[in-house]
Order: sequence, then structure tokens, then C-alpha cells
Amino acid sequence: MNANPISLIYVAGCIHVGIIAANIPLPGLLKVRKRLAGVEGFVRQIFYVHWLYIVLVLALFAALCFGFPVELAGASRLGRFFSGFMACFWVLRIGLQWLYYDRKLRREYAILDWPYAIALILLSSIFVHAALFPVRQM
Repeated sequence: MNANPISLIYVAGCIHVGIIAANIPLPGLLKVRKRLAGVEGFVRQIFYVHWLYIVLVLALFAALCFGFPVELAGASRLGRFFSGFMACFWVLRIGLQWLYYDRKLRREYAILDWPYAIALILLSSIFVHAALFPVRQM
């Protein structure tokens, strides 16, 4: 299968939106409030702010994918740079998912873990491809 790189960038944008949508019910599903109840207030605030910032970064990634798909596919040096950055971001995230996060908890929530792992692989693949095999400049 030889997919159009620009179309793949749109797919990546949709995956980012899906991850954002999944983050809406996630705190309740993971019982974040209960698990953080014994944590000092300032640390809890940092956790929530970081979570929100990650969601905002994902929204920025989605906006880049929908607003600048040709550039991210490699038609510009800046777009290729951002594709390389997002490739590194998502490859690192795969490593964290598989090597750092609690395996017991991941097994408990396998119905979420596997689709997320697939999303990480797809995002990594799309952006690695865009960074290494850019489309011709337009």
C-alpha cells in the first residue's frame, strides 16, 4: 500500500483528536480524584496542569496536521522539522507506554491500552515517514 503522505497527515490529525477525546472521560475512568486524594494540594495541581497542557499540545498537533498537511509531509523545511519533532515525541511515548507505565494497570485497562498503542505506532510511523521521505516542495 502506497498511501498519499498528505492524506496520512490528515489521518494523524484525526488520531490526535481521538486521543484528546479519550482524555475527557479518562480521569473518571482511572479514578484520578480518588488516587490523588492523599497527595499534597500543590502536587495535585501540578498534575492537573500538566495533563491540561498535554491535551493543549495534542490540540496544537492536530491543528498543525489539519492546517499544514503539505508542509508536514515535507514540502517545507519547517514542516519537515515539525514532523521530525512529532516523530520523536511519539516514538518516545511508545517507549514510556511499554517500558515505564505499570503493566498491571495497563492489563487492567487493556481495552484502552491496545487502541492507544496502535495510535502511537501509527503516529510514529506517519511522522517518521514524513520526516525521512518528504514530498516535493510545492
